[in-house]
Amino acid sequence: MALIKSISGIRGTIGGHPGEGLSPLDVVKFTAAFAKFIAENTTKKSRTIVVGRDARLSGPMVSDLVCGTLAGMGFDVVNIGLASTPTTEIAVVEENACGGLILTASHNPLQWNALKLLNEHGEFLNDAEGKQVLRIAEEESFVFAGVTELGKVYTNDTYNRKHIDKVLALPLVDTDAIAKADFTVAVDAVNSVGGVIIPELLKALGVKNIITLNCDPTGHFAHTPEPIPENLTDISALVAETGADVGFVVDPDVDRLAIVQNGGEMFGEEYTLVAVADYVLAHTPGSTVSNLSSSRALRDVTEAHGCSYTAAAVGEVNVTTEMKRTGAVIGGEGNGGVIYPELHYGRDALVGVALFLTLLAKSGKKVSELRKSLPEYSIYKTKVELQPGLDVDRLLENVKAKYAGERITDIDGVKIDFADSWVHLRKSNTEPIVRVYSEASTLAKAEFLASSVRDVILDMLK
Repeated sequence: MALIKSISGIRGTIGGHPGEGLSPLDVVKFTAAFAKFIAENTTKKSRTIVVGRDARLSGPMVSDLVCGTLAGMGFDVVNIGLASTPTTEIAVVEENACGGLILTASHNPLQWNALKLLNEHGEFLNDAEGKQVLRIAEEESFVFAGVTELGKVYTNDTYNRKHIDKVLALPLVDTDAIAKADFTVAVDAVNSVGGVIIPELLKALGVKNIITLNCDPTGHFAHTPEPIPENLTDISALVAETGADVGFVVDPDVDRLAIVQNGGEMFGEEYTLVAVADYVLAHTPGSTVSNLSSSRALRDVTEAHGCSYTAAAVGEVNVTTEMKRTGAVIGGEGNGGVIYPELHYGRDALVGVALFLTLLAKSGKKVSELRKSLPEYSIYKTKVELQPGLDVDRLLENVKAKYAGERITDIDGVKIDFADSWVHLRKSNTEPIVRVYSEASTLAKAEFLASSVRDVILDMLK
């Protein structure tokens, strides 16, 4: 059993003793703590909180507990049911709510669930706010409402369509061009909420030929749900066998988008954002942002359009904060997370699909041809295991000193930028390891770079 408490939410396995997993008691405690935080910090006069969930098996049980607890804390609840993370974020703003809760463990396996916490803007809490919620939960300093002050729970199942309509209304989404291109599109939604909303979006965009795989929202995930190549062999084979023009894969809460090329090869999760940003920048020049562990290709594409790129610390809230500071027109993360402020400040696979299909239709190219037009990089990931209790911060300071002649960024671990490559070192908050990410023009060069820096660390540990 596992329970992980962080600023972005409470994540754990279902069952077990309280405090060891995401038990019903833990769900109630952390929901009540969030409600108290919202009551003390919202600027809204209403006392309304939006709740949405993905299709995982524990969803109905956790949703009932969350909605009941919020009502018990004196909040009205708008329960939007099966809904993606970005749909829930949009619903918070549309409902003029004080905050929102998304019940999803994202790409974790089916035994996991989580409470993801949103503020009144439909955006994730920042570091200080998240820590405040955790402190309230630890102290159990919340007080439940009296019988005459209990909240009510309302059901609203209209937000999938509202989300789609907002995507269709974006100036850079061209439904006529998409319909005229007559694409055949394959979709793998890992049997979660993407199986409901992505095919509906495609139909609204004018796609007539849709091939669905794992689009029944049962919560019985057909494969490991993280949308990375080793988990996507079935959709790759399906695209190749059917001659589909493109394949789209989303994770259980639909905030990450992976693309399969015609022929069945993976487009590369890092390149979802890069391709969409290339299209957006061609029509609306401006700055871009991604996190430190994302591909340099976004910087290259941005500068090719005469615009500026900035890197943020890892984490969606850090990316969106930097996007607001720089006025970025697009940003996101290299895990397939596209953030398009014209719609909202959150990773959103729907807007990624719509913008990518528009780009594909207007370019007249195949997906494989689009991929070849983008800067070529490969990322390699490994780790260094450490002895428990080791001073990791001091170790990273020593690494900085070792590479002082290179460009160093230390807002999140240590990133070393070389002329044609980079390596990023981050300590884990949950286990005694340092994660090592590297990028170069080929996978072999990236692996060699990561191994070289890893050897330096191991020498320091001797």
